[in-house]
Amino acid sequence: MDIVSGTLTVFFENPFWVGVFERVSDGLLSACKVTYGAEPKDNEVEEFILKHYYELKFSPAVENVVRKRADNPKRRQRNARKQLESSGIGTRSQQALAKQREEMKIERRQQSREQLDMELKRRYEQKQQKKKEKHRGH
Repeated sequence: MDIVSGTLTVFFENPFWVGVFERVSDGLLSACKVTYGAEPKDNEVEEFILKHYYELKFSPAVENVVRKRADNPKRRQRNARKQLESSGIGTRSQQALAKQREEMKIERRQQSREQLDMELKRRYEQKQQKKKEKHRGH
């Protein structure tokens, strides 16, 4: 049976409010970071999730150990209170986001290198064309 779960943590990271979406599927965790401007209200967050969730770029999956939760309601309540009190994102989420940043950095480098190569090739072609034009009339 495939278990998929997701969490959203919204916290203040000076100077902006940030939301971290965590998605756990098949024991693999992937995360996505969203920057809000001002403190988002509950209905704004819900609206963002409904409209833009499928547009989010999640990080590559990182292995996550999924633990079975006890059915004790008091323990669930304590854990929920702890999650609300703790601020920031988990270390696994940070790893997933770091991995995503690294991949995006590599992708940007490749794209900029391709653009530079195309620009150099275009300049070279222009120089060759000018040389041909200079020698044409003689």
